[in-house]
Amino acid sequence: MKEYSHNSELESLTSELEINIDNFSKNELLEMISKMILIRNSEYKIAEGRKYGLVGGPVHLGIGQEAIPVGISKYLTCKDQIFGGHRSHAHIISLGVDLKSFFAEILAKSSGISKGMGGSMHLFAESVGFYGSVPIVGGTVPLATGSALANKLKREKNVSIAYLGDGAIEEGIVHESLNFARINNCPIIFIVENNLFSSHLNIKLRQPKELTYRFAKSNDIESKLIDGNNLPSICKASEEFIKRCRNGEGPFFIEAVTYRWLGHVDWREDIDVGIRRSQKDLIFWKKRDPILRLKKSLIKKFNLSMDEFKLLEKEIQKKIDKAWNDALKDESPEWSKTKKYVFKNN
Repeated sequence: MKEYSHNSELESLTSELEINIDNFSKNELLEMISKMILIRNSEYKIAEGRKYGLVGGPVHLGIGQEAIPVGISKYLTCKDQIFGGHRSHAHIISLGVDLKSFFAEILAKSSGISKGMGGSMHLFAESVGFYGSVPIVGGTVPLATGSALANKLKREKNVSIAYLGDGAIEEGIVHESLNFARINNCPIIFIVENNLFSSHLNIKLRQPKELTYRFAKSNDIESKLIDGNNLPSICKASEEFIKRCRNGEGPFFIEAVTYRWLGHVDWREDIDVGIRRSQKDLIFWKKRDPILRLKKSLIKKFNLSMDEFKLLEKEIQKKIDKAWNDALKDESPEWSKTKKYVFKNN
């Protein structure tokens, strides 16, 4: 383990493989693992589509990080405001977006959630509380902060969620947002999905420490550092902070340490390219697969079998394949009408 990291906190966080599911019912856990499988297999479908030219633009995949949005979304409602970045497929799927409309957006079809005008990195689905993702690193963090301030001024009990990566924590606007949120006690949760890489660059080459919650401390924001591949840990942290936000507290900060299996963009693993990402590291993190860990705990506690999970995965894959194939059949938008969706009252 020491070969991978010199940070004792990080070592401690990633040392355990078994997870404790005692505080959850069988049905709750099956529902959440189903969402995680849905997210992962949907992203593999997108990766395949990109590889073979069905998806026109670049896609940023979060395979390996599925537990974080599932654990957060469990306690959210469609009235909350959730914001993401360029790697936000999992965020919007975890909220229950219509899968066919989501795929149609990725495939640039007029039936997409933004009429095919947004694509992979510009997602929006107000119906499930997802208020936008953008490829500008850290770009939605001040928007989430503003929505939280609006909720406070209106005395509404809605919660704002700002998903960001460890790379975004290096953007000045993020630090301004942390400060502003704390000064105004905004009901917002900043969630750093720390997968240790900003694009292709390991965090140890960019920061003096591998963990980022120190920035929450410097802004006097209560924070929790958690294993982002341990679903119950995520649920525990998010349930507490979301409840407290609804009761008038905030802001809060969650740092969830995880790892993306694929490279920065598209379907490749991008290993051994001189940036401290190696096959050895990938093997290390795949052993900490959030789906596999939860699956093993379910088998152990509830006497489920691998055959039962295979059947579950088969049914989920059928749903994905149908949504994808239906979306492929749809028409592309009329590009002559592009301005209609860019300029108001056009």
